[in-house]
Amino acid sequence: MTLLKIDVAPEWVDYNGHMNDAEYARVFSLGVDALMATIGLDDAGRTQHGYTIYTLETHLCYRREAHQGQTLVVDVTVLARDQKRLHVFMQMCDSQGEVLATSEQMLMGIDTQTGRPAPFPDVVANLIETLPCAVESDWPESAGRRIGLPKRY
Repeated sequence: MTLLKIDVAPEWVDYNGHMNDAEYARVFSLGVDALMATIGLDDAGRTQHGYTIYTLETHLCYRREAHQGQTLVVDVTVLARDQKRLHVFMQMCDSQGEVLATSEQMLMGIDTQTGRPAPFPDVVANLIETLPCAVESDWPESAGRRIGLPKRY
């Protein structure tokens, strides 16, 4: 499901002539904002429900360079969910569908009054049910990757 389309801003380009690594994280963060709006947690929804989402963990993989003015498309697939967490996989592609980066994230629902984890409000949970969800055998190839150096024997 497409969450976001955005062009690479000039200030996102670094001394190497392509989008700085931190800006990839910015684009995926904007993708999470778009996901929140999709499930009813835009500004009004966060106020109405006294509820928000925090990012607990992110695994960002850089695949290809993005350049100034290039259009980026961010898609999301839910890998797993429970009553207060979402495990999502996002892809950032160019306008031709070439994958530039991926971001696997664990998101936690938070009651803004207590600042503590809490189950999704019913209306939000119902909207989450409509999101594309992959069964584990159909996860994207790079989902669930472990970071580390290969072992030498």
